[in-house]
Amino acid sequence: MTKKLHVTLVRSAIGFDQTQKATVRGLGLTKLHKTVVHNDTPQIRGMIYKVRHLLRVEEVEA
Repeated sequence: MTKKLHVTLVRSAIGFDQTQKATVRGLGLTKLHKTVVHNDTPQIRGMIYKVRHLLRVEEVEA
């Protein structure tokens, strides 16, 4: 079974660095409280780690 990550934007990226805004956008998050589902890969984990102060992440078994 593969793990899935439910990633939710809980804080706005306004006032943060452009690279952090681009990372949030790259995760597919455009509005507050929007949730997207990603596969648990090292690339996605790295993006989440970079903006972890803006997100809520839940691991889900697929």
